Amino acid sequence: MTEVYLRRLSRWQAEQQRDAVADVHVTAYRGAAGAEYRDRQSYLRRFEQHVQQPDFDMVVADAHGLAGCVHGFRVARSGDWWSDFRGDLPPDIEELTASGRTFLLAELMVLPGHRRQGVATRMAERLLARRGSDLVVASVNRPDANGHANVAARTLHAWGWTRLGEQGARTRPDAGPGTSPGPGAGAGRGPVAQEVWIRRPPR
Repeated sequence: MTEVYLRRLSRWQAEQQRDAVADVHVTAYRGAAGAEYRDRQSYLRRFEQHVQQPDFDMVVADAHGLAGCVHGFRVARSGDWWSDFRGDLPPDIEELTASGRTFLLAELMVLPGHRRQGVATRMAERLLARRGSDLVVASVNRPDANGHANVAARTLHAWGWTRLGEQGARTRPDAGPGTSPGPGAGAGRGPVAQEVWIRRPPR
């Protein structure tokens, strides 16, 4: 088994790696036949937006080439990300979002050959290690028509995250690992309602 090493990238390094990361995206979450170019360009547009966000942070997995990637950034309560959240936030979550202490887990991807080896877990832990006192959020696709949660939701549940609620149906350029393909979701090509999952700060 090839050993996998993790590296944290600066904003500048992340921009230099954009094409290699886009290659990982296409391989990890290949869409319908003939859609690879569209998916790649969509990811690159999202990445260009993400890398400019406050407190952007990124971790990659190396195994004789990139094997995976996770990145995120801080989101403000007054920003677009929360604008279509359905319902009221619990008081403690409202306080954290209002104070600007919310970090979005925006993208998470692992090549098929390196899955089920703990790579996604290790990358996410490394990325979020600096966010121990922050609320961490992600949005993922809702369960399918049969009520089956996607891999992203199952992964977050296994990590001890909790479901907070839903966001309205619209195209989300800054969505989370279930929409802008993360751990097991599709390529998010149209407006779809999302589930919001959170990891509360340790008490």
